[in-house]
Amino acid sequence: MSSEIEADLSEKRLVRETGVAARVVQVIEGPVQGLGFRLVRVKVTNTNGCTVQIMAERPDGTFSIDDCEAVSRAISPVLDVDDPVGTAYNLEISSPGIDRPLVRVSDFARWVGYEVKVELSPPLDGRKRFRGILGAPDPEALTVPIDLPDVKEGLPSRVDLPLRDLAEAHLVLTDELIRESLRRGGPPADDADALDEDDAAEDEDA
Repeated sequence: MSSEIEADLSEKRLVRETGVAARVVQVIEGPVQGLGFRLVRVKVTNTNGCTVQIMAERPDGTFSIDDCEAVSRAISPVLDVDDPVGTAYNLEISSPGIDRPLVRVSDFARWVGYEVKVELSPPLDGRKRFRGILGAPDPEALTVPIDLPDVKEGLPSRVDLPLRDLAEAHLVLTDELIRESLRRGGPPADDADALDEDDAAEDEDA
């Protein structure tokens, strides 16, 4: 497989939103990418009536408060025009955080050796949820190995999970992960907080 195709597979988002969140993705993904950021995840919840949570990052995994504000300024007018939510909502924009979702093959490759939780849909051999140490993903086969701790005798200690069936995956917050994330320039606690529209309005009025 050519390096160009491998790179494309590595950067393609594997987790696909549904419903209202999917409509939001269709509207904002282009503008977010146009700013040089990567869209990580969109979630729509019933918090405070309705909240649209958007996670984004730079290609190196960083995302500052200034980056949050830039994304907010770019997508707010587009969301107002297209109105994919269809009701009043609160907009929250944030970094993925230290215990980040893993949504691309490159995300899995970046955090090999760290503990993860993965949920599949449909299940693999009757099991949907897995927790263990992440191995190096295979971008061509779209699989990722997970080393499982404390398995019962006779059961495999490693499973290859099909990323095509990925429903959700994220890093498990551990002291080791925090140290490594900060070493790599990941978001410290103050910068990982979400920026909502009220915060942005206060900044503009200041």
